[in-house]
Amino acid sequence: MAQREPGPRNPWIAVRPGDDVAVLAERNSWAHQQFVESTQVDTEPQAEAETVRDVVHQSWVRSRGNGVSPDLIDDEVVLDGTALEEYRARHPLAAIRPVVRKLLVEDATDTGLLVAMSDANGRLLWIEGDSSAKDRALDINFVEGSDWSEDRVGTNAPGTALALDHSVQIFAAEHFNRAMHAWSCSAAPVHDPETGRIIGALDITGGPRVAVPEALALVRATAVAVEAELRLQALALPRPATTSTPRLEVLGSQRPALVVDGERHELPRRHAEILLLLAEHPEGLGADHLAVLLDEDELDAVTVRAEMSRLRKVFGAERLGSRPYRLLTPLESDVGEVRSYLDRGDVSSALRLYDGPVLAGSDAPGVTEVRDDLRARMRATVLRAGDTQLLSKWTNSIHGRQDLAAWAAYLLTLDPASALHAQVEAHVRLLDRRFGGSAWR
Repeated sequence: MAQREPGPRNPWIAVRPGDDVAVLAERNSWAHQQFVESTQVDTEPQAEAETVRDVVHQSWVRSRGNGVSPDLIDDEVVLDGTALEEYRARHPLAAIRPVVRKLLVEDATDTGLLVAMSDANGRLLWIEGDSSAKDRALDINFVEGSDWSEDRVGTNAPGTALALDHSVQIFAAEHFNRAMHAWSCSAAPVHDPETGRIIGALDITGGPRVAVPEALALVRATAVAVEAELRLQALALPRPATTSTPRLEVLGSQRPALVVDGERHELPRRHAEILLLLAEHPEGLGADHLAVLLDEDELDAVTVRAEMSRLRKVFGAERLGSRPYRLLTPLESDVGEVRSYLDRGDVSSALRLYDGPVLAGSDAPGVTEVRDDLRARMRATVLRAGDTQLLSKWTNSIHGRQDLAAWAAYLLTLDPASALHAQVEAHVRLLDRRFGGSAWR
């Protein structure tokens, strides 16, 4: 099998000028077959890794780790009907559709091309363009309201662009699912111009010509134009008299932070602990009670009052009450958002946001209780769902790497003849020996 040509190349471009498209497609198809049929551990060198682009191979590894099937089509539609219409109407990308139509859609009609816009989670909101291509796309469930995140359907341009926060092309057999090998796509993420957060992605889908550098440059330029239009629209709107609701971020490995009016301010751990505990106790906490929730042994009321004084300078005196200490204005948090997703049954979004423990470095009793409660609720929901991809994501996360029961449940959802089943079974046996359990039997 021929190896890739020597010399540097743009890792985000699928087809370079001068590439033989047929040869490249055959090479990628061989590499995909080798990867799918391989039983090697992902960390070991593999022959196909020298054939495809690194960005593609790494996406394949993530796709297999997430339990995505290389053969079966996920035919679920996450949003449809009235729910989809209402969600699209509220989404910030709705306001800039005329820009996308002008720059992309008008030239896609009767060309075999589709133009798609997704939200930040990979849900396809709008698909426009060639009507016959739209009909053919039904076979791979490339429809409005479906989930095309990399977690759900594997390597694809919009999903991988969102996963990496970078524009990218996926050509033919570079897709993880074989049913998508007849398609190629170029996509770029779109960011909120004020906060920098990803709000969605733009994508062109079609045949091999979508994988050339000019196609990616067009999509990327359109994303830049969309962000500029969003910035102009924001400037044209009258500024509200009140500021936006502050948001507390305490999940994951990053330092805790308070986001106010789009600006992220890192917090000392103690301040984050206090804000989290006040949010958990809207009725308020006396100084002695708060001291116990922060530290059972060493804190006293005087120390708590000193910490509250310092916190007022950061959070705003108008937002904090005393006697008892309490929040006087709303405070959102990523913990509350995870709970909200779970309440609505959107386990996938909850798990995507739940990327680390609550204030992992804190040993405050009140925080430990919140941390343990959220993990237990998340774990129970994932196990109850019995979904292959959710179990895969959980067992490969910091929360579930040593969770024998979850790995055993994951194993039961896999095809016994698959290479992934053998890998997961080996890991279950390893955990079983380590912890002396028997959940997999």
